Amino acid sequence: VQLQASGGGLVQAGGSLRLSCAASGRTFSTYAMAWFRQAQGKEREWVGVTWRGGSTDYADSVKGRFTISRDNPKNTMYLQMNSLKPEDTAVYYCAQHQGYGSRWNAPDEYNYWGQGTQVTVSS
Repeated sequence: VQLQASGGGLVQAGGSLRLSCAASGRTFSTYAMAWFRQAQGKEREWVGVTWRGGSTDYADSVKGRFTISRDNPKNTMYLQMNSLKPEDTAVYYCAQHQGYGSRWNAPDEYNYWGQGTQVTVSS
């Protein structure tokens, strides 16, 4: 399985970015997919998850500002980020769930990861 994250960049506070995660190598539609982020000097943090049918859940810190979606025929997941804040600055990673377990916010339940894309929000 290969996951390729893209779309990061530099944006001013209040702006928007859309990240993409293209997957290959395993039936994309079968697995939950998630976004995590890691700021410099901090632990990896769960951002949100999308399950097979497209339903989603989010961390409180991004709820109402970020939206995860998936296009199963295109094997792609997206993260639409609006009203960005400087504290959203991090490397963002997409990940595919291992297929069993239910700790959707736990990195150790995801066995495939993208390479990460940097998001920097200036104040």
